[in-house]
Amino acid sequence: MSKEKLPEHYLLEKKTHQAFIDAVEDLGKVLKKQGPLDGKTANLIQLAAAIAIHSEGAVHSHVRRAIDNGASPEEVYHAIVLLTSTLGFPTVSAALSWAGDILRKQ
Repeated sequence: MSKEKLPEHYLLEKKTHQAFIDAVEDLGKVLKKQGPLDGKTANLIQLAAAIAIHSEGAVHSHVRRAIDNGASPEEVYHAIVLLTSTLGFPTVSAALSWAGDILRKQ
């Protein structure tokens, strides 16, 4: 992800706690290389987890990453609405709004 897409808060944390953020970023890279899932699939799974924990910032991040890894807006939408029977309509509705923040800029 390019620096201009990163939230200001994240950039501040990275500046303030560089070793910690670098370690978290490195862990993410290692974990993605450990198995057979492609980047798009991995990001859609992480998107679902972000939605489950009601993390707007993480939803924004994983929508961007999924798109960067080849997911279409329709695939992102489908991944989100699939969660309705598990997480409920209010959670999915919020997630659609958060994803829309990013998808409208595409």
